[in-house]
Amino acid sequence: MAVEEMARDADFGAFMDKFTLQPTPSSHPPTLSGLTFAVKDIFDVDGYVTGFGNPDWARTHLAATSTAPAVLAVLRGGALCIGKTVMDEMAYSINGENIHYGTPKNPCAPERIPGGSSSGSAVAVAAKLADFSLGTDTGGSVRVPASYCGIFGFRPSHGSVSTSGVIPMAQSFDTVGWFARDPTILKQVGHVLLGSSDMHHGRPSQVIIAEDCLQLSSIPTDSTTQVLVKAVEKLFWGHIVKNVILGDYVKDKVPSLKHFIDEGSNDQEYTIPSLAALSSAMRLLQRCEFKNNHGDWVTTVKPDLGPGLSERIWEAVRTSADNIDVCHNVKTELRAALTTLLGDGGVLVIPTVPGPPPKLQMDATALESFRARAFSLLSIAGVSGFCQVSIPLGMYDNLPVAVSLLAKHGSDEFLLNLVETLHDSLKEELKASEQTKLLN
Repeated sequence: MAVEEMARDADFGAFMDKFTLQPTPSSHPPTLSGLTFAVKDIFDVDGYVTGFGNPDWARTHLAATSTAPAVLAVLRGGALCIGKTVMDEMAYSINGENIHYGTPKNPCAPERIPGGSSSGSAVAVAAKLADFSLGTDTGGSVRVPASYCGIFGFRPSHGSVSTSGVIPMAQSFDTVGWFARDPTILKQVGHVLLGSSDMHHGRPSQVIIAEDCLQLSSIPTDSTTQVLVKAVEKLFWGHIVKNVILGDYVKDKVPSLKHFIDEGSNDQEYTIPSLAALSSAMRLLQRCEFKNNHGDWVTTVKPDLGPGLSERIWEAVRTSADNIDVCHNVKTELRAALTTLLGDGGVLVIPTVPGPPPKLQMDATALESFRARAFSLLSIAGVSGFCQVSIPLGMYDNLPVAVSLLAKHGSDEFLLNLVETLHDSLKEELKASEQTKLLN
């Protein structure tokens, strides 16, 4: 047992299973040659049981007989797979804590949660155990751990990367996402997974700051959006930066949300009612789709589930399909509204999450308030199907912070190029900001 614990310490508890899958020959240039990657234990890999974060799931399922297309694509791109990573049970959490397999250690903040459900995939990259990794993002499962672990995380436009060979969580929101420590590798992985040629420039037509969303975050804006705005102004001039009260815009342009507004308006310290309602609509549809996918298995097997997760999963299994049509209406209306807002080449700026990563085993009540604010932010891309990238912005009070950029559905290559274009200017602004703080 001591040897196993030492091995887990050495790899930050990120891995479920270590093995190697060699790159496979391809007619395309091996753009990922020399890079290593890890895969969340929700992807099928031929010959291995896809564990889905729970030992009862692993026990009741056979080994996969084929490998997920997303994994095959990066192997054809020339990358070497080094194993499968720990995830939250049944992908139903954004915390990253797993009572069965242990909680991967956040290399940026060891006393804090790593974020989930793609916890091990984020930790493997943040700890420099892999050059990039694959995860999935339904409600925030790539964006959240990317933010908490101080790395880049990309959630692609819904439907743009194949989810075949990936255990479904909720198909209306499921995406295959990826992590990297630098934007060039993030972009290279995107080229391979999106299967597109690099024809998109990285110059935005407008950069829209969601002012009200910034108020959901406990991090001062001079450590997040102000740094980003200065980098944008230096590269593209300031006239493209605009502000919006996103909650008011969404309330006005997404009339079907009225069915959820009361449900979403609770007594948190700060809420944006229309975005809280958006989160309610997302989570209702997610529960219903999860029930359709896995309700029979949960009720038959009655798996051993961790605290918090158990309640959430059983709530999903018992949920009713009322208002499901309204949820789909909300999705359609939001995509149209945000497409109009951003237009071609526009990006929306929001915090990835409402603050630094919470402490391990944090009080459940405090954590629930944080989760509620987080889902108000995460549901914007989730419900619209837009692509989103979480960009690390160094540390605040010795904890990692991030900002997110969203672009309209199908603008993935543009967004990846923009992040790479911004990178050097962002680093300069972060350095200048740190020096200013030291002088003060």
